[in-house]
Amino acid sequence: MTAANRAPGAAILGLFHIAIKTSNLDATRAFWCKVLGLKEIARPDFGYPGAWLACPQPGGQAIIHVYAGGPALGPEGIAPAGTAAIDHLSVACLGFHDYVARFKAAGLAWREFIVPGTSLWQLFVYDPSGVQIELTFEGSIEGGAAIGPDGTSTELPLPDMSPGRGYVAGASFFDPLNYPDLLTLLN
Repeated sequence: MTAANRAPGAAILGLFHIAIKTSNLDATRAFWCKVLGLKEIARPDFGYPGAWLACPQPGGQAIIHVYAGGPALGPEGIAPAGTAAIDHLSVACLGFHDYVARFKAAGLAWREFIVPGTSLWQLFVYDPSGVQIELTFEGSIEGGAAIGPDGTSTELPLPDMSPGRGYVAGASFFDPLNYPDLLTLLN
């Protein structure tokens, strides 16, 4: 390779993927695919269970890699939970109110937020392993009116920032003992 056709130095080009260790592959797959809307794609055989989950558009990149068993297990023989030093991962999304409806239908706890001084709306939710996910939306295209099945128009609300619903940085709301059984979504 000559200097003329070599990349000009080091550069970060974007997020390639996030790898999540899990002790419940099926529930993690249900969360990311059935609740958040990713799709499972082919994954190389690494010799231990896992899944590659991609954005649903044609050719969508596998942005979440999940692995269970083998290297996912800590010294106690179980996968660790939570995000440890990583507070959360963020994905750009469309359909704020549709995601709220999905969270309600799945029995998930979530929090809402408006980024101060911007038009960004956010939802925060946890996957079954305790990884916090931030879904970020351009609020200027998320508001407006929704047309119901009976043809009536309803104004869509802004994110709910009230106590108990509004997101508070650093305040975990993950409750593994009351996390819903997402395996029912697989049927």
